[in-house]
Amino acid sequence: MNSESIRDYCIAKPGVTESFPFDEVTLVFKVSGKIFALLSLDNQPLTLALKCDPERALQLRDMFPAVRPGYHMNKMHWNTITLDGTVRTNQIQEWIDHSYELVKKGLPKAVREQLN
Repeated sequence: MNSESIRDYCIAKPGVTESFPFDEVTLVFKVSGKIFALLSLDNQPLTLALKCDPERALQLRDMFPAVRPGYHMNKMHWNTITLDGTVRTNQIQEWIDHSYELVKKGLPKAVREQLN
């Protein structure tokens, strides 16, 4: 996946906004103000940080060399994926969906209902 396909996939989700709150090279995607994905545009290959269930995060790190603990994030809840072509597009999209749903689940009920 490239930066445009990741961006298009993320912003198509309900309630998602994008911004550069930290610097001019880290594109951040939020659902109702809460971060669910960070795309580092200055890394080659690109890297994508996604929230993940802690047990699943460990499994993915064991299964995929391109998946490591979240860089500058809570390593228990975040993974950083190097987009070097070793992970299939549909797998990355599944992980984006998982991250989005985890963050959405933590939102107030009224906000969640608006997103559905």
